[in-house]
This record gives sequence, C-alpha cells and structure tokens, in this order.
Amino acid sequence: MSITVSPDGTCAGRVAVVTGAGRGLGAAYARRLAAAGAAVVVNDLGVGLDGETDGTTPAEEVAAEINAAGGRAVASGHDVSSWKEAGQLIGLAVDTFGGLDVLVNNAGVLRDRTITRMTEAEWDSVIQVHLKGSFATTHHAANHWRERYAAEPERAGRLINTTSVSGLFGNVGQANYAAAKAGIAAMTIVASLELARYGVTANCVSPGAATRMTATLAGRDPDDPTRSPEFPAAVVEWLASDRARDVTGRVFLTSGKRVSVANGWEHGAPATPSTDPGELDATLRDLLAGARPNADMRG
Repeated sequence: MSITVSPDGTCAGRVAVVTGAGRGLGAAYARRLAAAGAAVVVNDLGVGLDGETDGTTPAEEVAAEINAAGGRAVASGHDVSSWKEAGQLIGLAVDTFGGLDVLVNNAGVLRDRTITRMTEAEWDSVIQVHLKGSFATTHHAANHWRERYAAEPERAGRLINTTSVSGLFGNVGQANYAAAKAGIAAMTIVASLELARYGVTANCVSPGAATRMTATLAGRDPDDPTRSPEFPAAVVEWLASDRARDVTGRVFLTSGKRVSVANGWEHGAPATPSTDPGELDATLRDLLAGARPNADMRG
C-alpha cells in the first residue's frame, strides 16, 4: 500500500503511538496517521494470532515504508502487557519525537474457546494483552500528558482504544476476548472523565475489517473491498485530529461502509421494589416486558 504524506495534514506536527501496528488494522492506522502528517511509533511484537513469535518484523517494515514515503516513523518491539515495557514504549515516542499526542491501543491476541473448555492460560493471555496492555500504555501516557499540561496546556492529547462487538454485545466462544473488550470500553469512559483536566480526549473504536484476524471466519472474504481497514483508519485519524477536540467518552462502531455511535448501557423504566417474593416477581416481570431486548452483534 502506497503512502502519500501531507505535511499540513490533519495530524501535522503530532506524535502518535500505535500498538499492534505491524499488520491489519494497526498498520492501516499507522499509515493513515503518517499520511496525515504525524510522526508514528509503530509497535508490534511480530507474533501470530496465538501470540507466538512468527519470525517476522512487521513493525520495521511498516516504519520503513512510512519513512521511504517521506514520513517519520520508528519501530518498536515493546510488549505492552509488560508494565515496564509499556512505559519504555511511551518513552521512545518522547525521546525520539519530543512528546506524545496520540495513543492508539490496538494490540491483541485471540484464544477462542467456550467457557467450559477455556483454560486459565487462555483466559489470562487475552486479558493480559488486551486489557492490561491497554491500561499500561494509558497509564504511562496519562502521566506524560499530566506533566506536560502545566507547561503546554494548549497541546492536546488523544487516547483511542479498541473495543469490539464481542465485548459490547457478546459472542459465543469469546468470553476472554469479550470481557477484555468490554473492560476497555468501560476504562475509556473513566479515562475521559479523569483526563479531561489535562486536555485529553478518550474514545473507543469498535472496528470491523477484512484482516488476518477475520480471515478464518466462515463467509468472510479477506479481499472484500467493502471491508477495507481504510474505513476504520479514517475514523481513527478523525479522532486523532483537532476536528474531534470536543468528542470524548464515546464508542464508534466502524465496519466497512457503516459507522455508528454506540448508545451504551442506559437505565430502563424504574419501579418500586418489594421484599415479598411474589410482588417482586410481578414487578421484575413487568419491567422485563417493557425493556428493549439486548442488541446483538448485528446491532
């Protein structure tokens, strides 16, 4: 994929870290931000979907592609699930490019299995990379933004996390992944509340695209142009830019040529509870009858 760098693009002068940026959606984000004028730290361990090293160097390849196109990029092999290495990743952006303006948490692995068959290791590995990895980088980035705000209050920060329809609506065989992605969405809302005082916005994208992560799913064409990673990448660029300076605490569902804003949990109609089992049963049944059904992955 060729890159045309715009020195006066929507993200000109900004510094971005994108995790899991060696392939698929993450690589599309890194290229898009670089084309929009941002300096990019391309973070990827070079592992397969199972989290095992596959002998490739995708971060270096994407960074080299950006630099060859006249952009600015550096590769990172830091493990975001390590608290120490997550800090080193943020430090790399600061030391190399003089600061950090945009953090895109995209790294992840899959260990799909039903609840009755899932092992402790399969649960832990997914939670470790997705949920802890997103929090660890966010923690270190937030401290950088807090310290910088006193000297440069006009320099805004952008936190863009990755959730999933599995986490928002549920999906069979993905209890670990869904729990991590639901946790990331909730964590992002908290971050939007806590980091606003430092000029930082925090939002989520729930992307859908034809990538190696979806290639094994039945009926999915890995070359389907209507499910190009470029559509979610455009939303990420928008969130990273000044155009979205007033947007925070939201979840954007972007899959192919469809984009929407998640409405999230909301209070249903209230009622007065009772401690009497029969009365309580009647009250709760009435509430359930009037409640809208849970949304599924198709919305």
